[in-house]
Order: sequence, then C-alpha cells, then structure tokens
Amino acid sequence: MPTEPADIPLSEDELRGVTGYAAECARRVLPVFEAHVPGDARPREAVDAAFVFAEGGRRTAALRQRAWAAYKAAQEAAPAAAVDAARAASHAAAAAYLHPKASAHQVKHVLGAAAHAARVEELTSGEHEDVPTGTLDWARDHAPPAVIAVLGRLPHAPSGGGRVGELLRTLDSALRTHPTPTGP
Repeated sequence: MPTEPADIPLSEDELRGVTGYAAECARRVLPVFEAHVPGDARPREAVDAAFVFAEGGRRTAALRQRAWAAYKAAQEAAPAAAVDAARAASHAAAAAYLHPKASAHQVKHVLGAAAHAARVEELTSGEHEDVPTGTLDWARDHAPPAVIAVLGRLPHAPSGGGRVGELLRTLDSALRTHPTPTGP
C-alpha cells in the first residue's frame, strides 16, 4: 500500500513568492500566445490573477478557475508555442495551490511555468532542443529565496514529461546546485 508523502512546512509568504515567480516566468511568453490566438484573454487573466495573489490577494475560487481556463486555452491553441505559453500561464495561477507535501510532483507546480516558458523560447527560436535557453538562465538567476527554500524541502523533479520535463529537471538541478536568487 503506497504511503502518503510527508508534510513539509510551507508559509503563505513562500507560497506567494513561488506564485509571483511563476507569474513572472509566464508573463515573458504571453505575447507568443496572444500573437497566435488574438482575443483569447484566458492566459493573461490567469497570470494577472497569480500576480494579485502574489502581491497579497486572497487565494480564491476565481484564481483556481483562471488556472483551469488557461489550461483549457492551451488545449484549444495552436501552434505548439502558443500551447506552451498558455500552459505556463496555467501553471502560474495553479502555483498558488502548491500542496505542502514532499512529493516530486509538487516541483512541477514550483517550476512548471518556467519550464513551459523555456519550451516556448525553443519553439520560437528554431534552436535545437539541446541548446540551453535564455529563459532557463533568467529563471535560474531570478528565482526568489522562497523558490529555493521550497525546492530544498521537495524531492528532485520527477522523470518523464517529454521536453518540458527535461527543461524542468535542468532548472531544478541548477537551482539546487548553484542557487543564485536575485528576485524578490
């Protein structure tokens, strides 16, 4: 019988820091989605709602609905870069619902927006998959102390997840090995 992951400490300030970081990562690629799907505001609304929470707002049902709406926008979008941009926005709003569990899956909630944003950069730059992206460098260099602290309580990022999973693991490893937070 599988056991439940152990609880980890997770303060509201840390949750806000993680959410603000995820929103910053997603905001960087919103123009890609909006260029391909003009008039669909769901990803932008999700990022905006994440910022409201990060800046002291309440965690509401509307925030969770915005996360799901951005996820649905990703399912309906094309091309792949627009899909990943909407997924980054969905992850940003969903970061506010990080669970205080020592589960590798929770790393996706912390770094998912950054990984999807990095994939957007790959897809729009025409670079090969094995070329490091500026977005991952930015995400590593701007991770706030809350992100580093929370990652330190979680297992490493899980396997799988295709190219976005690889980017997630690369960022996770970089933040654990050489944490250089300069963000808020």
